[in-house]
Amino acid sequence: MKPEQAERFFIEELFNKTQDKNILSQEKLDEVDKLTGDASTRRYYRIFTNKDSYVVCLDNSFNEELEKHPFISVQQFLEQNKIRVPAVLDHNLSRGYLLEEDLGNETLLHHISGIKTSEEEYKIYKIIIDQLLELHRIPGAAVKNPNLFQLKFDHQKFMDETRFTFKYFFNFFNKCQDEILISDLENLFDPIMKRLSEQKMVITHRDFHSRNIMVKDNKYVFIDFQDARWGIPQYDLVSLLEDCYYDLKDENRQKLKRYYYDNLDQSIHGQKTFEEFDSLYQDMTIQRVFKAVGSFCYIYNWRKDDRYLKYIGFAMEKIRRTMMDNPRYAELKTKLFQNYYAN
Repeated sequence: MKPEQAERFFIEELFNKTQDKNILSQEKLDEVDKLTGDASTRRYYRIFTNKDSYVVCLDNSFNEELEKHPFISVQQFLEQNKIRVPAVLDHNLSRGYLLEEDLGNETLLHHISGIKTSEEEYKIYKIIIDQLLELHRIPGAAVKNPNLFQLKFDHQKFMDETRFTFKYFFNFFNKCQDEILISDLENLFDPIMKRLSEQKMVITHRDFHSRNIMVKDNKYVFIDFQDARWGIPQYDLVSLLEDCYYDLKDENRQKLKRYYYDNLDQSIHGQKTFEEFDSLYQDMTIQRVFKAVGSFCYIYNWRKDDRYLKYIGFAMEKIRRTMMDNPRYAELKTKLFQNYYAN
């Protein structure tokens, strides 16, 4: 039996158990369709019943308490705090099974491909920024589950992500084995990462870009949030506005950045001026986009999935433009791009 066929029988078995628990008890399973996966190892299926459609996520088995599950625990917390996330209808964690609300196929990325004006682009992103502000305003005291958000973007995490890109972008993708260059780059990245890790933190989504926001009934729904952790507010803001998948109009980017700053209380972000906030935003852009480059190369090197390679050039040019005319980045820019353009 082929693996995909076996998973279909598995889904049918567990859906029948969902009915036994009086969840969707009046619905009969008609069809199971495999969905294109994301950058993770999770597998997704859309199932159709005689009344509606749902999404099944198949993941590794989980044999600990529900409160420790990386997806459900965060999902429940966000839902309780009025953040729009997909509903979880049933689960069998020991068998890696989650039955979720079907959000459809319309990602934000696909949705904005059809817009006609920059004003429309701004209006859409402003709504999403308002939702992001609600996430970042959640006080630390609201976290009652001791298993939630135990991780943060500290100096070590930022440097680990930087080394990740050295490995998969320089060593594997560009075939660069210059250990002196890598050591120099690490020393130049280090103060940026140290500065970022010393700022006040909020609960961050962790991967907040246009592929992880779904559009359903003209509402925007956040997905892929299971790695949420503490980080500076600019982390999610950069992920959205400096998205490697979509080139937001720069005028809108600047307006949205200012709008976010003006609407998040200073006691939360900790910066005294917009200039200080924006300076950290530039640092965060360099770190976040450089990590994305490493992820694109990792996916290609280990999964032979070349769908993300087309974003590498765009991402690197975004980093170069961010560093341009800023003396703080002058030496790092020279070393980084002399190597990049030579390969």
